[in-house]
Amino acid sequence: MAFSAESTTDQVLEGIRLDGKHALVTGATGGLGIETARALASAGASVTIGGRSPEKIASALEALRAEVPDASFDAIEVDLASLSSIASATRTFVDGGRSIDLLINNAGVMMCPEGKTADGFETQFGTNHLGHFAFTAGLMPALTPGARVITLSSGAHLRGTCDVDDLNWESRDYDPNLAYAHSKTANIWFASELQRRYGDRLLSLSVHPGVIQTDLSRHLSDAVVAGMREGFEKAGVSVKTVAQGAATSVWAATAEQLAEHGGAYLLDCHVAPPISEDVPRQGFETWAYDEANAKALWEKSEALTGISFPS
Repeated sequence: MAFSAESTTDQVLEGIRLDGKHALVTGATGGLGIETARALASAGASVTIGGRSPEKIASALEALRAEVPDASFDAIEVDLASLSSIASATRTFVDGGRSIDLLINNAGVMMCPEGKTADGFETQFGTNHLGHFAFTAGLMPALTPGARVITLSSGAHLRGTCDVDDLNWESRDYDPNLAYAHSKTANIWFASELQRRYGDRLLSLSVHPGVIQTDLSRHLSDAVVAGMREGFEKAGVSVKTVAQGAATSVWAATAEQLAEHGGAYLLDCHVAPPISEDVPRQGFETWAYDEANAKALWEKSEALTGISFPS
């Protein structure tokens, strides 16, 4: 069945069963993450939700258990802006002997004021890329053979590539918009390089969920959000519902045909094409599949975090 930008998570999962599969979804206390968790659980998967706040985790678990009462949910508390928190969370999970069939690297921050993570990295790059780089590395021993790792990127990567020579914005004036684009290109490069290095044991994909107004825009003023919405509408880009936005993540996690597309960047429940003059926003930029810089980013991420993926 062909899906589109209007497809929802439930439509994507129609006829699919995930009984016996376990999913871990970061940033799952609201927005796209909690919808992704709900949808996967509704198809039979057991789900671990990740979040920073114990209060938000408790609230999300209560809501999920009410919506899918027969499903199995638990949680992992992790702050992706802290390497020590990531190390503790992943070690606890792996030591617990649990496995992961579907890892959805969904959490992120967007266009926030200039700042640093607990380890001194620029906030957006440190959280969106380095946080999930370290988190995935720590969970590698728990991934089952053939596991899928889905990393959320964004069409924002179209605004600018990732500067591997200035990953933490030390040589440039900070621009929250470009820093977000920088981190989202890094997400694509991470997903493709993960596939090149570990494609014999997992399937790695990156996803653009579309334009959805969620708590991710909390750092933006109402005027900025309204201006962005107007710009998208002029460009013919529709604002999605949360269920439509999470659909591509769920499709990435379950579609059989994607087994032949490891490392791909997806949008609107299909493998994204390159952008064109006719369709300037719904596709990928030339730098999205830059293998040399993806390799350089991986090596610099290892050096910055002190973390190496297991052999």
